[in-house]
Amino acid sequence: MAEETSPFPHLLAPLTLGSGEDAVTLRNRVVMGSMHTGLEDRRLDLPKLAAYFAERARGGAGLIITGGYAPNRRGWLKPFASQMTSRLQAMRHREVTDAVHTEGGAIALQVLHAGRYGYTPFSVSASAQKSPITPFRPSALSTKGVDRTASDFARSVALAKKAGYDAVEIMGSEGYLINQFIAERTNDRTDRWGGSAYNRMRFPLEIVRRSRDLVGDGFPIVYRISLLDLVEGGQTWDETVDLARALEEAGVTVLNTGIGWHEARVPTIITQVPRGIWVDHTARLRAEVSIPVCASNRINSPEMAESIIASGQADLVSMARPLLADPAFVSKAAAGRADEINTCIACNQACLDHAFSNQKASCLVNPRACHETTLVLSPTRTQRTVAVVGAGPAGLSAAVAAAERGLAVTLFERRTEIGGQFRLAMAVPGKEDFKETLRYFGRRLEVLGVDVRLGTAPSAQELQRFDDVVVATGVTPRIPDGFEHPAVVTYADVLSGRVVPGRRVAVIGAGGIGVDVSVALTHTEETPEEWLAHWGVGDPAFDRGGLTEPKPRTPAREVTLLQRKTTPIGIDLGRTSGWAHRAVLKQSGVRLVNGASYDGVGGAADAPVLRYTVDGEARTLEVDTIVLCAGQESVRDLYDELTAVGAEASLIGGADVAAELDAKRAIGQGTRVAAAL
Repeated sequence: MAEETSPFPHLLAPLTLGSGEDAVTLRNRVVMGSMHTGLEDRRLDLPKLAAYFAERARGGAGLIITGGYAPNRRGWLKPFASQMTSRLQAMRHREVTDAVHTEGGAIALQVLHAGRYGYTPFSVSASAQKSPITPFRPSALSTKGVDRTASDFARSVALAKKAGYDAVEIMGSEGYLINQFIAERTNDRTDRWGGSAYNRMRFPLEIVRRSRDLVGDGFPIVYRISLLDLVEGGQTWDETVDLARALEEAGVTVLNTGIGWHEARVPTIITQVPRGIWVDHTARLRAEVSIPVCASNRINSPEMAESIIASGQADLVSMARPLLADPAFVSKAAAGRADEINTCIACNQACLDHAFSNQKASCLVNPRACHETTLVLSPTRTQRTVAVVGAGPAGLSAAVAAAERGLAVTLFERRTEIGGQFRLAMAVPGKEDFKETLRYFGRRLEVLGVDVRLGTAPSAQELQRFDDVVVATGVTPRIPDGFEHPAVVTYADVLSGRVVPGRRVAVIGAGGIGVDVSVALTHTEETPEEWLAHWGVGDPAFDRGGLTEPKPRTPAREVTLLQRKTTPIGIDLGRTSGWAHRAVLKQSGVRLVNGASYDGVGGAADAPVLRYTVDGEARTLEVDTIVLCAGQESVRDLYDELTAVGAEASLIGGADVAAELDAKRAIGQGTRVAAAL
């Protein structure tokens, strides 16, 4: 029960779902939305899954929703993926539901049929149309096959109830099978399951009705509805409202909202997407139905969640990745410790990028996520002193994790502020949320009583008095030969604001840093409305699927981005976000040159000329500024000094491996080193 003095009274207010003996009262309005972590797919991982969910329940989440479980073999996301198809599987899930209930939480199983998104040769869909994001062409379900699949959904719902789940969520969003039936884009059927909008929505309605027949009237059924498909041939707003009302009549308890198909050309959840950008659509739907509606996508703070519920835009708020980042998100907010929340920065690097690459998911800012049973910060049995040198992501994570274990930690940083290279990343437009990570680490250092010494560079001799030394001295930008010229600057010069480049800029190196710098150089300030316009997001009442013609961007500079590799520029960026960053380069008119060898820089200080060769042809480029993003070199002088005098030290982060600015590796490495001290 939220107390009157709570800073988040609406967010922390209870809500009862369902009725009778199957009713469940949620202790607050926070929903941990569904995320497929990879722990769902193997029976042997059930104990890990139970520990993962139990930690989120212990942290106060109102309702947890699992990753997707297929209702039959043809609904698998990948071969031998998670499914809920037998009583034996249901009984095994008691380990998960019991763990959550022991911590006072509630949990729902999501039933998801991949449809044409399945990475299997036996995938099926409404029609035999291949997805642009999977290699297999699906078979079209027969009329009887559709009927059987609806019954399979209902069977999975009933099995979830037997497994002890408090509710179920039927996945009807994100472009999966149900969405494929509803949208004319992917449904060209001529039987009773296709054709008119009414026939296309028959499939989800039958699933809900048959589920209700098996679980009774009181058991909570959540339906994930697609508010904006953001694909050509998607639903109109009237079709979405008609479906929502029909679902309510069929027995749905709560409508959870989804934005965009996985194949959409508009980013919906990554860090460049403005916070809360989709909430107005949730409010619009809430006005059309009488059942609770849940907002989702790019909501990552208790303040925003409280505002959404207090203003009547939604009844619940789904925050999936934020509870991956901090399992104690809710309990911290309830205790007046919101400033201690480890905020999700929507980078996708360890969660969705892993999931879509067939790896176990985790979290860049919380490497313990999905590794609760293996990456354990056990309390120290002996008092030891630890020196951590360098307060970039690696050093910060090591210092905090070591202090959480009860070790006496001293953190040295030669600069006058913490952050290191991460401070540069948060200067990139669209990555402003990165500053929340430094806020979190700074606050944790204070709460844990870490001795932080800024503007201090300790000597090897000073460090020998500590029991353990961790060296996280980071990197310095690499300066290639031939680039000694007054007009040549580094990415650190630009992102720190020390240098303001001219109108015409050449960026050397097209890794993640080069792309970020190019985005920063061409960026002009935009409102959320302008962001939607640039991506071509319209009103589904007038634009089917919510898509319209994108409004051109007006770049702040002329930028040419060059790389040595002959592969397409940006091909190595994150799987679920890289395409959007490449799209911004295109929207901003950035000229891309690959396969370039650099011959040096000439010309006067105020009229530099970049000389390079492509396919054996010598070329020149007249610019005002040349920005180097050509890699980094590890700063490990201190480590070498320690080694020279026979002192042991752990080397982590960029000081260990200078490969791009890999915060995921740095934070993970820092945490693991601290766990092993």
